[in-house]
Amino acid sequence: MTDTSITISDAAARRIASILGADPDKQALRVSVEGGGCSGFSYKFDLVSDRQDDDLVLEKGDARVLIDQLSLVYMDGSEIDFVDNLLGQSFQIRNPNAIASCGCGTSFSI
Repeated sequence: MTDTSITISDAAARRIASILGADPDKQALRVSVEGGGCSGFSYKFDLVSDRQDDDLVLEKGDARVLIDQLSLVYMDGSEIDFVDNLLGQSFQIRNPNAIASCGCGTSFSI
């Protein structure tokens, strides 16, 4: 699957490229959706050294993001962003499909 409406913000691309550049063994940031969290689903972020055959590969500059096919169903239309503010630094998913989310920003429901 190569056609997707998932995007990577410039801030997220810069941060991902910086993280990957610091660890040459890691090739990409994997974003996945798992059951659990206080709102029903949660996002998981992992640095990985290889991709699966059915992964969607998103690239922006030197940043590479992998998303598995099951997670794509829940993330369609989303933007992967990186926020650096007084509350801290974190990757955030702006998901138009989420009808509720918790304060931590990593748990949502559809």
